[in-house]
Amino acid sequence: MHPLLRFTLDLFEQNQPLDPINNAQEAIKKVAIESSPKSTTQGVTDEMLHFRHPRASREVRLGHALVAYEFKRGQRRSIGFSVGVEGLAVRAPKWVVLSEVDAALQSKAAWILRKLQETRERHQRLAEQTIVWQDGATLPFLGQQVRLQLDPQHGFGAAGAELVAAVGPDDMPTLRLSLPRSASTEQIKDGVQAWLMRQAKQFFQQRLDHFAPLLGVQWKKLALSNAGTRWGSAKADGSIRLNWRLIHMPVSVIDYVVAHELSHLRVMDHSPRFWDTVRSVVPDYAALRQQLKHEASPR
Repeated sequence: MHPLLRFTLDLFEQNQPLDPINNAQEAIKKVAIESSPKSTTQGVTDEMLHFRHPRASREVRLGHALVAYEFKRGQRRSIGFSVGVEGLAVRAPKWVVLSEVDAALQSKAAWILRKLQETRERHQRLAEQTIVWQDGATLPFLGQQVRLQLDPQHGFGAAGAELVAAVGPDDMPTLRLSLPRSASTEQIKDGVQAWLMRQAKQFFQQRLDHFAPLLGVQWKKLALSNAGTRWGSAKADGSIRLNWRLIHMPVSVIDYVVAHELSHLRVMDHSPRFWDTVRSVVPDYAALRQQLKHEASPR
């Protein structure tokens, strides 16, 4: 097909209204098949992985997976890919023909599938770790499970809660919360998270004080964050920010994040020198880094 004719057809295809994804599976397949020989559902089996963006307008087979993705054109210089919570989104310049988009997708297939699978697994873990905010619920604290217990008879001072050690080997620690048994889920959640943040601030300070002398640095200020995906940050002035949800993680993982941020006070990049600095205090940082990537803090 002449490039000019193909370009005209691509523009026509891009301007067509998109069918709602819930009612348009066949329409998506039709668009994918007609608009590009490489975007085909031929040979699709039940054993294949399926990834579908809620606003998908095109579909492509990448290796062992069928990927329905959101496609948009705009004022940009190159084809761009992003994988988020909803799935794969592809952005392309107005002048790029669809065959080039398909070729780019195939060239990035390994990266796309890895990111889609990582995102799916992360959300599965999040679903499994969703806390039911009620009396008797469990949640992780420093890598161990603790059980919530509403205890309206005690105030537990300003903390509002108290962690009681496990009684027997088959038991778990209990977090006694000074709330009435009629407390709402939001009251329980707010009470527990307030206690967790107080514990996080205290514990993080202890770990910062432990690692700072070993690294020959001095931190000035600690602030807690509630970022969605970022666990920590550091500034050259000695300011450290740590995600309070790290308090759910095992101590070894927290230590890696603390050492990571303190190491930035010596090396403000991720060069080999930086990782050597982290390794000097956390020799198994690489394994802990991978563990952190696969951790999902409960909500």
